[in-house]
Amino acid sequence: MGIDPTKEDFSITSAGSEVRATGPAPLPVGFIARLSTGTGAFNILGKRRYYYIIGVAMAALAILLILVRGFNLGIDFEGGTKLQFPPGNSTTTQQVTDLVADSVGIKDATVQTVGTGTASVIQVRVKTLSADQIVAVKQALTASFGIAENQVSDSAVSETWGGEISQRALIALIVFLVVVSLFLWIRYEKRVAVGAVVSVLHDLLVTAGVYALVGFEVTPATVIGLLTILGFSLYDTVVVYDKVQENTKGLTSLIRRNYLEASNLAINQTLMRSINTTIIALLPVGGLLVAGVVILGSGTLKDLALVQLVGMIVSGYSSVFIAVPLAVDLKMRDPLIKAHTARVAAKRKSEGLVVDADGDLIGRVAVPAKAHSTGAKSASGPAAGSVALLERETDSGAAAGTPTAASTKTAPLQSGQAPRPGVKPQRPSGKGQRPAGKRSR
Repeated sequence: MGIDPTKEDFSITSAGSEVRATGPAPLPVGFIARLSTGTGAFNILGKRRYYYIIGVAMAALAILLILVRGFNLGIDFEGGTKLQFPPGNSTTTQQVTDLVADSVGIKDATVQTVGTGTASVIQVRVKTLSADQIVAVKQALTASFGIAENQVSDSAVSETWGGEISQRALIALIVFLVVVSLFLWIRYEKRVAVGAVVSVLHDLLVTAGVYALVGFEVTPATVIGLLTILGFSLYDTVVVYDKVQENTKGLTSLIRRNYLEASNLAINQTLMRSINTTIIALLPVGGLLVAGVVILGSGTLKDLALVQLVGMIVSGYSSVFIAVPLAVDLKMRDPLIKAHTARVAAKRKSEGLVVDADGDLIGRVAVPAKAHSTGAKSASGPAAGSVALLERETDSGAAAGTPTAASTKTAPLQSGQAPRPGVKPQRPSGKGQRPAGKRSR
């Protein structure tokens, strides 16, 4: 498709046919300008089948990673032993990790510094240790860092507590999905609710798969972050849903756009907003992740930030490319929407209209000329496939309601006859035709 912006009457060529439009040529607009103004007419919903394929592939890969690699469950879920002691002058988390590995042979101990200043302590979390192993670790710590043995405290965490956390988190997730589904069903309709719930489940599954791939420890902070991204996912989705509802209000009484085009316009109008919202939300979360990994090394910030970072990215994608396309596909099965779409298509075919992805008119192609009432075909009428102007001229003569060349000539006005539109009346001439009365001198 090409446009010549130097001509007053520009032409658009597509698939071997030419569509000609009158008026000034459109100014060349860049990609960013089209995106920011919402008038880019990007055909997003036209490629929704590819989005479904990508979404299913991501979900299948996430399930595979969860089954093969599994989760690195923390001490709060699996149970274990936790040790705490005040740090020395130059004690580092890496030194403590190496010391625990040398003393009891456990290399996957989680070591972090909790608190700041004089209130800071070093916390060691490992798998469940026996009484002899705990004594061995305490002796190694006191000998290496010069602290008293009574300054090292130990506590056991039961895996039952972790099971209770998992159960409550699952119950909270189910209740959340049920409440959200009811709200969307009441606020919009059931088809929209299905699209939103599927999008949320997709976000949870993909985020869990990324956690299994990276191997970060799953802690209660991870569960909190996972539940947090649900709100972000629905927030962005509802914004687009509101715009779709606004654009499709009273749609069936008009024939300018069909439901798919009105929904695509809504996505174009909110696309830049979705991108900006996601980027702004990712900035502080990225800062938390850097602080948790680079500065602190490990801990609650890292667990919370990773799940939120991944969840927000996936949620921003799914709200535009999964939730809305799925809701639109389900809505288009409505018989009322089907009938309206057929009416719009029939009107465009009869008038030769060419529209963009948002349903806005961009040109017109010629349609075969209809035969006159006498059965003769118009010799000057446009043939099929020829170039037609955007503003088509109406047929001349009485059929178009405009005077013909013959009717514009002067003709005598008969008695009792009203003048015809566009005809100049002529005064009667000849003897016996002048009105009776005195003649002017």
